[in-house]
Amino acid sequence: MAAKDALSDYRRKRDFSKTREPKGHAARSKGPAPTFVVQIHDASTLHFDFRLEVDGVLKSWAVPKGPSGDPHDKRLAMPTEDHPLAYSDFEGVISEGEYGAGTVIVWDTGTYRSLATDHHGHEIPFAEALDHGHASFWLEGTKLHGGYALTRIRTSADGDREAWLLVKQDDRHASAHSATEPTRARSSLSGRTLKQVADEAAGKTP
Repeated sequence: MAAKDALSDYRRKRDFSKTREPKGHAARSKGPAPTFVVQIHDASTLHFDFRLEVDGVLKSWAVPKGPSGDPHDKRLAMPTEDHPLAYSDFEGVISEGEYGAGTVIVWDTGTYRSLATDHHGHEIPFAEALDHGHASFWLEGTKLHGGYALTRIRTSADGDREAWLLVKQDDRHASAHSATEPTRARSSLSGRTLKQVADEAAGKTP
């Protein structure tokens, strides 16, 4: 999909007169390295949204159990529509009745570098690696560090929704103790929990 059309699905699903989510646009990176963000989204189902900056947008996957630091954990990752780069610092409550209604916090954010190579070990563009169904990368976040890989395990041509796996690589940052309790987790940007963000949006004081 051309960059100018990359956010058409994102915009089509939202009424920006009713949601505080950024309308955004496809844009060039503002820093020397591409960014990533992991948001906790308390919508119809509580889940994590894993997003990687690729070609001016945030490629996005819903990860029900969230990223793990344990290489033995294979975390299901369901692709969602591309999001604008401005979404990387979005926190707040999406209004009832709107697409994705619920509370959002930024659980982790940082930069990443591609580890994507072809069968001969030659570096290839990250977007190309995703198109081929397997992309490795190194995260430098506030909570997540080290190598990870996204691998497509089912295509939409299989008659069902496309699905991927997000798996930690076995490196010095790997850990068997990486369980995250999303309702108690705090934002890496504001230090707030989901409940605190929801309460503030509702005008409740601590």
